[in-house]
Amino acid sequence: MTRVLLTGFAPFGGQQVNPSWQAVKLLAEAPPPGVDATAVELPCVFREANVRLRQAIERTEPELVVCVGQAGGRTGLTVERVCVNVADARIPDNAGAQPIDEPVVEGGPAAYFSSLPLKACVAAVREAGIPAGVSNTAGTFVCNHVAYGLAHLIATRFPAVRGGFVHVPWAPEQVLDRAEPSLPVSTVAEGLRALVVAAARTTVDLRVAEGATH
Repeated sequence: MTRVLLTGFAPFGGQQVNPSWQAVKLLAEAPPPGVDATAVELPCVFREANVRLRQAIERTEPELVVCVGQAGGRTGLTVERVCVNVADARIPDNAGAQPIDEPVVEGGPAAYFSSLPLKACVAAVREAGIPAGVSNTAGTFVCNHVAYGLAHLIATRFPAVRGGFVHVPWAPEQVLDRAEPSLPVSTVAEGLRALVVAAARTTVDLRVAEGATH
């Protein structure tokens, strides 16, 4: 059994739900064969989210960590390639904090690359019939904060762990009043299921083009 920690976020920005938490909870309730999955909800709060993440890693001792967040406007599951050491919040977090140009980790590297097999994960999600791609920016809000926090924990405290960050689109109920892309939470959970299986089984990533021109 591969021990997997899945994290999603509490709702933020005036929303009533967050599909990242809904999807990882659904996946943890019915994990794929060979996977022992634990789902943890993180607060959408700078600093506190990474404290909760560290505590969850210490408690569950995972081999693989997949942190998931909501990225409204994206059309599919996007696996983040890189996270950067900056918090630059366009809106306040759920505790009212709005850091501007502050480091996630004082004195930490400028950036980290994900240790997930990005392209194998994307291919697996697409094979499940669900749109997916590689993303080269996790933003500068709490999602990037957690992505960087996870990578820094792996680099400094948990070197045997592999992990990374995945963004998912809005749920349909979040966009009833506007024409924006969305995916049902059950579909997102199925995509994450395929992604987790690929990440657990793949140690050498696919060498295929998934880059961007801008």
